[in-house]
Amino acid sequence: MDLESAPETTTKTSSEERIYVATQWQLMWYRFRRHKLALVGTVVAICLYLMALLSGFLAPYGSLERFAQHIYAPPQAVRFYADGKLQAPFVYALVPKPDPVTFRRIFEVDKTTRYPLRFFVHGIEYKLLGLIKTDLHLFGVDKGGTVFLLGTDILGRDVFTRILAGSVISLSIGLVGVFTSFILGCLLGGISGLYGGAIDVIIQRIIEFLTSIPTIPLWMALSAAVPKNWNAIQVYFAITIILSLRAWTGLGRVVRGKLLQVKEEDFVMAARLSGASDWRILLRHLLPATISYLIVEMTLAIPQMILGETSLSFLGLGLRPPVVSWGVLLQLAQNVRTVTMNPWLLAPAVWVILTVMAFNFMGDGMRDAADPYHR
Repeated sequence: MDLESAPETTTKTSSEERIYVATQWQLMWYRFRRHKLALVGTVVAICLYLMALLSGFLAPYGSLERFAQHIYAPPQAVRFYADGKLQAPFVYALVPKPDPVTFRRIFEVDKTTRYPLRFFVHGIEYKLLGLIKTDLHLFGVDKGGTVFLLGTDILGRDVFTRILAGSVISLSIGLVGVFTSFILGCLLGGISGLYGGAIDVIIQRIIEFLTSIPTIPLWMALSAAVPKNWNAIQVYFAITIILSLRAWTGLGRVVRGKLLQVKEEDFVMAARLSGASDWRILLRHLLPATISYLIVEMTLAIPQMILGETSLSFLGLGLRPPVVSWGVLLQLAQNVRTVTMNPWLLAPAVWVILTVMAFNFMGDGMRDAADPYHR
């Protein structure tokens, strides 16, 4: 019995020893990987950002490319089975016809005409990763055919292509906005927690004032002040700053609370006695000591930024066409009649939901992993 249990005991002992000598980041990783939903959320988030980076390659068409004969065309299913046997992937042709009752254009599937799905085809030119000019696309069909995985919009533009193009703006605005709020939150929250006194009171009252203002009316008021003649880049950075003006308050309070806990520790006192300045203590000792919690807060703030941009653009107060973002795409879904007749226009909302859920799951897992008392 002793000999049989020896391997188990050895394995258990080596596992415990690995935990005892692990760094803080290794301990966080051990706890994080036990959170299955967090791992799934991380994989989904990485895939979404990879799709945004490779949007031009993954999309079969250009985001502004129009198909005048296929306005409000329904999604085309990719098929693998026909004539009683498996086939290479293909789509049936869509034939536009007038409805004899409503006189509205409808589309019928022409099962006599097939278009094989081709891979690595040449099409409209774009910049891969924003740097390399190329016209290579992952998939497409022969000339004369169409492949609309998620249908088309009011101008006959491919919805799937525009969702991929919109992900570049919507996902990047979350990262840029969180980075801006991270800088503001760390600096102002760090100053508040390090110095205390009157400075702390002033910063905390500012935070309370900003958090007491309803979010949507504040964003609407600030975005309405953006000049209408600004170009897309100027509006993009203006919206990012608007979203960051309020988002830093939560992070600022987290930083202040953590610094109040650690600023009396021995390593901080040793830094003071060695003649280190307040800014050096803040940037080199206090903030790094709370970096794991800051990363968790940043992860949970990204979906809020994305939802903020989507809400503003949906209401017509954020980004405006021809800029493509998920909020701009959802503007077409404001009309109940349009959504009832063309439900595929709500497809961008699925991407928003996936992104928000992925970051929330990932943030929950990181929060549990960063908690030293969580098991």
